[in-house]
Amino acid sequence: MKGPVSKFIEHNYRHFNAAALMDAAKGYETHLLEGGKMMVTLAGAMSTAELGISLAELIRRDKVHIISCTGANLEEDLMNLVAHNSYKRVPNYRDLSPQEEWALLENGFNRVTDTCIPEEEAFRRLQKHIHAIWTDAEAKGERYFPHEYMYKMLLSGVLEQYYEIDPKDSWMVAAAEKNLPIVVPGWEDSTMGNIFSSFVIKNELKASTVKSGIEYMAFLADWYVKNCDGKGVGFFQIGGGIAGDFPICVVPMLYQDMEMTNIPFWSYFCQISDSTTSYGSYSGAVPNEKITWGKLDINTPKFIVESDATIVAPLIFAWLLDQ
Repeated sequence: MKGPVSKFIEHNYRHFNAAALMDAAKGYETHLLEGGKMMVTLAGAMSTAELGISLAELIRRDKVHIISCTGANLEEDLMNLVAHNSYKRVPNYRDLSPQEEWALLENGFNRVTDTCIPEEEAFRRLQKHIHAIWTDAEAKGERYFPHEYMYKMLLSGVLEQYYEIDPKDSWMVAAAEKNLPIVVPGWEDSTMGNIFSSFVIKNELKASTVKSGIEYMAFLADWYVKNCDGKGVGFFQIGGGIAGDFPICVVPMLYQDMEMTNIPFWSYFCQISDSTTSYGSYSGAVPNEKITWGKLDINTPKFIVESDATIVAPLIFAWLLDQ
């Protein structure tokens, strides 16, 4: 039984991007009902936008089976978890002068649109604990993926002393509790990736202690082969960039490079993006372009919602959660 939010969407969202949102939500729901699995990809600053409020419940209800995200989204959910009360909102961010931006930096605030992440409370609370886990793994000759180190830190309980939001609103907590597969391409392009790199440069840690993007691709290839039977795997993409482009390529790689000619295409595709159709960009490419790259089939259900993901994604998730 659908709740009031879902009923509102169905009654009001009848045309244009609103209709695309409704069609995409129903398509996602149908895909799951028919036994399919779903990958969700997170680009942009979705964790700082607190998408975890709805995404965490989606994970707990087994409506997400694997996630691809940027290193920023991986860590920023944890930053919000441990330092939420120190975040600073800047509603008038469009009016800030360069001098005012500099003042934010000097006060330890890194701005993401209208929200400033408090460097000291967020980064440093995590750093000493993750560094201990990296160091321990290296001493034992062990190697793990970036998200696995984050899982270890969460599940150890060392962060609970800092929690400033209800952990049920953290998608990383939900993912860790389920040991959800995550792929984090380009992890080094993140604060924690930068911190790890600094220890490598200082010869305090080995680069090999954290598994690489190539190993993530190999992991994803193995996961896809094991999970693409039946209805197959859908692809729900929030934003564009590496979080989407990296994992979607696993299908043509398996088909063309591994010569697995029976590998099925992605069986559902939706992208939420405010990047309008453009020339040469990945984020602005229409779904049909992906047919030419061997990512989507002619008959794959395809949806594109050209709108703000911070508005659209929670509404689609609300539909899937019968809210």
